Amino acid sequence: MSSQNTANSERRHADRFPIEREVRYRVLNKRGGDEAGDGKTVNMSSAGILFTTDAMVLPGRRLEIAVNWPAQLNNQCALKLVARGRVVRFEGGRAAMEIQQYEFRTAATAEPAAAAV
Repeated sequence: MSSQNTANSERRHADRFPIEREVRYRVLNKRGGDEAGDGKTVNMSSAGILFTTDAMVLPGRRLEIAVNWPAQLNNQCALKLVARGRVVRFEGGRAAMEIQQYEFRTAATAEPAAAAV
């Protein structure tokens, strides 16, 4: 392994992609308080999401975040990436969240198929 490959592999565990998409998040807490907000992604990887927010999101808080995904299911149905994880950093109106689990969900239900005649 070359020294350049070693340096790159030690720097990050996952490549980051500069994707700007609308996001909506909510703080997951046991007390049931409804802390929520929205913003835009700055960059994303398989391990985390960096996003903007007007509200202060404290490191250590657990979040659920929904990202409007750029691709569609079967070129017809909008998708959302829904991820849960922990805030690892907040500064300058940007929060970094470590992804602990995620799933893709359909963003809207499809219209019922017309009955065959």
